[in-house]
Amino acid sequence: MNVSLTLQEKLKDLRVERGLKLEQLSEQTGISTSSLSSYETDEYKDISVYNLVTLARFYDVTADYLLGLTDIKKQAKAELHELHLSDRMIELLRDRKINTRLLCEMAEHPDFMKLLADIEIYVDGIAGMQIQHLNSVVDMARVEIVERYQPDENDKTLKALEAAHINEDSYFSMRVHEDMDSIIREIKRVHKSDSTSAPETSTVQEFKKAVEEADNFNGSVYEKQIIMLLRQLGIDYNKLTPEEFRVLVKAFNKSKHLKSPGRKRGKKRM
Repeated sequence: MNVSLTLQEKLKDLRVERGLKLEQLSEQTGISTSSLSSYETDEYKDISVYNLVTLARFYDVTADYLLGLTDIKKQAKAELHELHLSDRMIELLRDRKINTRLLCEMAEHPDFMKLLADIEIYVDGIAGMQIQHLNSVVDMARVEIVERYQPDENDKTLKALEAAHINEDSYFSMRVHEDMDSIIREIKRVHKSDSTSAPETSTVQEFKKAVEEADNFNGSVYEKQIIMLLRQLGIDYNKLTPEEFRVLVKAFNKSKHLKSPGRKRGKKRM
């Protein structure tokens, strides 16, 4: 999702973030201006360990971050036990079973605390009593209206009171959904220009193209299904040998999700 920055790009970004010119950085670090300039160019000379450590300390980042060994700028100051992570969570983070970079971006988003707060309110039942109280008030009003005016069941006021009844599950599902949508949309916007982001290809257009390609195939319905499936997998069936195609047909024949070819077969692929 993200594109890793080079050492040169990181050094330049850190300097620009602090509003420093090369001459000013040279005065504050003791490293010559020419050396600093070369470190920020594509064709830079090897940076000495001393200068690397000096710049890392000056910018308050780790040397590992500058060298691209980690995306974490600063050394974690908290002990692992202070983070209150479960053994399972530590295992997930260590084994890269989840996208930790995306997880961090979500947690750093301004609306993430709101998302957690809404989830916590729902999970802990904090608002449950308040919602029940509001529903009770609505029910009492409905009873009073029915006893005093005896309206029919299609009365607009009764319908309005019925709509005012709050379903706790639906309400918080909507709240959490809105919080999550806000976070995801913003992250998607930030990564829209990433070279590793998925291309903006219409799923409908891709499916239509797969259907047309399968329809033009001179074979049975079952074989057309396989053509569509290969298309979704990014496999050009025209590049398959007849033997490879026959093997695939035989393998897919065992799938319970594809229509059985039955006894009638179309023209075999030659």
